[in-house]
Amino acid sequence: MRIYLDDERATPEGWTRAYWPDEVIELLKLGGVEEVSLDHDLGEDERGTGYDVVLWVEEAVALHGFVPPRMRVHSANSSAREKMEAGIRAIERLREQRQPSR
Repeated sequence: MRIYLDDERATPEGWTRAYWPDEVIELLKLGGVEEVSLDHDLGEDERGTGYDVVLWVEEAVALHGFVPPRMRVHSANSSAREKMEAGIRAIERLREQRQPSR
C-alpha cells in the first residue's frame, strides 16, 4: 500500500488517500505500507500535520524496531518540508543502525 496524506491535492493513481495523521499512523500499525507521501499543512492544525507522522515513525523505529516504509514529502511549505526531510533522514540513520552487520 502507498499512502498519500493531503487535504487538497488530487490523490495519485495507485495511492490510498488519508486526510489526517492518525489515519496514516493506524495504517502503518497494520503493516503492509510500502511508501508514504506527506503534506505538512492539512487545514486543521489541532488535528495534526504531516510532521506528526514523521515523529511517530521516528519513535517507533527507535523504541520498537519498526521497519519504516519509503517516505517522502510533497508539502509546499518550505520550512516544514525541510524539518520533515530532516526527520526522514534521522529515521533512515536509525534504520541503518538497526540492520545487522554483514
